[in-house]
Amino acid sequence: MRIRYIISILLLSLATNIFANELPDLGDVSQATLSPYHERQIGLKIMSEIRADSSYIDDPEIAGYLTSLGYKLISGSNEARPDQAFEFFALRDPSINAFALPGGFMGFNSGLILTAQSESELAGVMAHEISHVTQKHLARMISKQKYSVLTSLASLALAILASRANPQAGQAVMATTQAAIAQSQLNFTREHEKEADRIGLNVLVSAGFDPGGMSTFFGRLQRAGRFQGNGAPSYLRTHPLTYERIADIENRIQSLPYKQVPDSIEFQLVRAKLRAYDGKTRDAVKYFDSNLQEKRYSNETVERYGLIIALLREGNHARADKELTLLYESPHFDAMSRMKKNHLLGDIIRVERKALLSNAMIETLAARVKLSIGQNAEALDIYKIALRIYPQHRALIYDYATALLHNGYKDEALKFTSHQLQFTPDDVRLYKLQAQSYEAIGNNMLQHHAQAEAYIRQGNLPAAIDQLETALRSKDGDFYHTSGVEARLKELQHWLPLVEN
Repeated sequence: MRIRYIISILLLSLATNIFANELPDLGDVSQATLSPYHERQIGLKIMSEIRADSSYIDDPEIAGYLTSLGYKLISGSNEARPDQAFEFFALRDPSINAFALPGGFMGFNSGLILTAQSESELAGVMAHEISHVTQKHLARMISKQKYSVLTSLASLALAILASRANPQAGQAVMATTQAAIAQSQLNFTREHEKEADRIGLNVLVSAGFDPGGMSTFFGRLQRAGRFQGNGAPSYLRTHPLTYERIADIENRIQSLPYKQVPDSIEFQLVRAKLRAYDGKTRDAVKYFDSNLQEKRYSNETVERYGLIIALLREGNHARADKELTLLYESPHFDAMSRMKKNHLLGDIIRVERKALLSNAMIETLAARVKLSIGQNAEALDIYKIALRIYPQHRALIYDYATALLHNGYKDEALKFTSHQLQFTPDDVRLYKLQAQSYEAIGNNMLQHHAQAEAYIRQGNLPAAIDQLETALRSKDGDFYHTSGVEARLKELQHWLPLVEN
């Protein structure tokens, strides 16, 4: 209850500040929306609580895959503003649900990702949600209600957090606080849904996915709702689904040429990873063992990948290493290698050739397995080679920096994280790793400065100010660094009243 209480107070406070000054009456409801800044601030406040919750999946590969898929869809759309920020994340929750928050934040339950039977189905749901954001449906509803948004926003956060772990408890909370009424005001209307269907289908087709993925997935949800009654998928509570909507989507698809789109290996690996972390550890190992023994799989490499993650989770590191060898020897891995073989240029040493013919997620897992059995030098070699081939894979970057620190290469870790931040200056996790690197070499001022930069990018200015003040008290920086910290502190002290008001 503490998280639900805190988030409702935060949202009430934020909404009060936003609407203390009346929104202008612009006549057209489609134009009477929150500013992008206020949308983002609302989203950041909600996300600060979601990130602190145990169901938030803090996994750069899962988030990276969702982000890659999302931006593939966005790049094929003419609807998104050039300055519109999007952030995609996953929650560990078996219920079938996805939701868009103000500010372009989009959440996807693990249950939805695992229920999707093809990448085009998942892309169909994502395209629909992206269309809700680009058409500003949520912002338009909030702005239209003006002062009544105070209870509506609190209800939205309560519904997301309360129903996640226990749908019945979530409904009870909403009922006892009369939040159900406010929540219903934020449910998407049929007009919103039809518009999101129409635009989302165009986005799906433009991005090269099978347009049938959208109608197939929604049809499955509709059947589940009909047979499950009160236990219907959570997605149906906020996205009213009708036969008319599905028929309309199918009619639009009929005019399009048939397109069969194979799933990406990343889609399959992400699903395997989610299954490996689902439920009890022993059950996850048994699940993959059973599939491999009975050959109930479409891709042996993917199945062994999931098994290795489950074994690491179980602490069975020796067997995980043996399964890694079998993964590289699997027929599907060889097939994947043959498909990439034509892209090889020049002579590449054996281990680098194997990494090039592999996949960034597989190489990241391979290094983790080697670290788990104490083969640190081999793990670091895998990271170095894989990063030459997959230089933007976030998990490889974070893991390599962490491995350098844990193995005493503190100067190399600092050099590496500082270099990476030149390319991704808003990466919160990299700033935290940079702070750890400065701590390892004993530079307190720059440690706290780096931590402050991480807090700034999380929207937590008070914590950032506290870190900068601590940095100045450390008195172990030179004139140049001290001046930089003082200037940054003054800048934040100027921003803070503006953000709070």
